[in-house]
Amino acid sequence: MQLDLNLLTVLDALLEEGSVGGAAQRLHLSSPAVSRTLGRLRAVTGDDILVRTGHSMAPTPYAVSVREEVHRLVRQAHEVLSPVRELDLAGLDRTFTVQCHDAVAVSLAPVLVGRLQERAPGVRLRVLAENPVDADDLRQGRVDLELGGGRPTLPEFRSEPLGEDRLVVAMRAGHPCAAGLDLASYAAHPHVVISRRGRLTAPVDDVLAAEGLRRRVVAAVATVSTALRIAARSDVLVTCTATLGRPLIEAFGLLAVPLPVESPAAVINCNWHQRFDSDPAHAWLREQVRASVEEITGR
Repeated sequence: MQLDLNLLTVLDALLEEGSVGGAAQRLHLSSPAVSRTLGRLRAVTGDDILVRTGHSMAPTPYAVSVREEVHRLVRQAHEVLSPVRELDLAGLDRTFTVQCHDAVAVSLAPVLVGRLQERAPGVRLRVLAENPVDADDLRQGRVDLELGGGRPTLPEFRSEPLGEDRLVVAMRAGHPCAAGLDLASYAAHPHVVISRRGRLTAPVDDVLAAEGLRRRVVAAVATVSTALRIAARSDVLVTCTATLGRPLIEAFGLLAVPLPVESPAAVINCNWHQRFDSDPAHAWLREQVRASVEEITGR
């Protein structure tokens, strides 16, 4: 049976007001329009709903029996279609999942967890490593936010830049270039590239090519920590982000010197699925991530 649920709204007004005119005034409709709807209600229910008694109208026994149920259904429909947008942080009980590479996790997680616990102690955070291949984690709802340099191209995804981080070159303290690094020595020494897909090139190679230079990449690894561990035990150079990479660079006792060539800064993007656009809790999480990145990068 195909039912027009607007009939319930009119039926509720008729039973509350006890007249066509009163229901029409309440619903901001014309009396003829409400009369036509009353006719439809009578046809659907097989009951007169309201009958004339002198100068007024009285509800039928059926109408009296369903009055409370109709009112409850209409009230519930309004609640469903008018969700509460106010967020109760003290009572928020939810687990959020953020996916990012290890340098972002090491820098961001301590600040973000602190902010979440201070403002919403019932919230739990899962920080996952990047997948080696593109996955449907955002689309399937397995991940709430994806943080990194990439941006989704499909219209169902949203993306917001959180900031930028300049690039530096990390090396061991006794490295031959520790006293100074120019472009020629940068290209001449072996490199380890950080790539979750295992790519042996990066945007900086295009910059070098424009200068007629080419570096020698000896390995590609998925995480910053792995690359820096290799740098700590050899003379390889690792190009990574300055601010987000600082905790790991310091942890391995490495030096960080400026990249000896002009190169675009690394952009930090926050990506999510459009299904969460109007979710107050998810919007609040995005605000906390944005504020945490700003605190880390000093924006």
